[in-house]
Amino acid sequence: MINIGWIGCGTHARQMLLPQMGRNDIRIAALCDRDGGALQRTAAEYGVPVLTDDFTALIRTPGLDAVGMAVGPEVHGVAALAALEAGLPVFMEKPPAATAAGAREIARAAEKAGKRVMVGFMKRYSTGNRIAMNVLKGGGFGDILGITGAYMTAPTYFAGEPDYTGFYLHHCVHYMDLIPWFIGEDFGDMELRSVSPQPGRLLLHLNFTTGAGKIGNIVMGTVQSRGTPMEEIRIMGDHARLHVDNIINVSLYRDPPFKAQDPQATLNPACDTLSWTPNFTAAANEDHKGYAALLADVAAVLRGEARDVPDIGDGVRAMERLERMIRQTGS
Repeated sequence: MINIGWIGCGTHARQMLLPQMGRNDIRIAALCDRDGGALQRTAAEYGVPVLTDDFTALIRTPGLDAVGMAVGPEVHGVAALAALEAGLPVFMEKPPAATAAGAREIARAAEKAGKRVMVGFMKRYSTGNRIAMNVLKGGGFGDILGITGAYMTAPTYFAGEPDYTGFYLHHCVHYMDLIPWFIGEDFGDMELRSVSPQPGRLLLHLNFTTGAGKIGNIVMGTVQSRGTPMEEIRIMGDHARLHVDNIINVSLYRDPPFKAQDPQATLNPACDTLSWTPNFTAAANEDHKGYAALLADVAAVLRGEARDVPDIGDGVRAMERLERMIRQTGS
């Protein structure tokens, strides 16, 4: 059993992250939050014996094997540094810090301590995205020529004074990790276009190329309802393309012949379209958003196993890409 000290008892942690602990043999040994009510409720749900409103006190709890956190970028940075100073590996939600410089500081501290810092880029683990990546790795798809991704949200971040920082750090950073992960290389040239019909409502189109000649476009914004599907990926190859819609519907298009004039036409698995949609009527405890699979890999790493979990190096690169993008907005 892995003993973890957890910082942050907000809705996201309680609904998405903490439920994955017990199923992966992780015991929540200590909890930290400044909201006393949330702290007490979460402790009651998980039977946590040690409670504090000070993350430095949590880190000093005897017997911890790791520290986890889902708080916010400012606290992520300082709390991760404190945990590493104490010799503890870290799992943190994205973003790893408020700035790329802050993320680089964590990376240096992790290297000095010889401890892993894992970052919650769960979109790599979303079921549809993992299927698409496995298809790309399988060798039959061929080279990626281009990619388009759309990842929308509503003006939720701007209930008060419009400030796009939260949108950039909590939303856009996901695709600063996911799209380069799919194409296997970093962005080269970037060009950003935007439109904002009113404060708090923003639509961005980011065009890019890569060193190997791939091209792409990322669409992000705050002008859609969260009640509708808001994600789609289009990966283009030579006579092949992959579509991932709503993170759960996957289609692989190849190079089939026209069938209308062929009385013997059938479906050929070698070239006709393959598609997959999950069975939501099944009783299996599945999480297609990716949190369950992400935390399973995190737990495996904490047990000493080798898993390709997004780490602070990925966090640094995502933050550097994000800041490149933000500079083009003039923000």
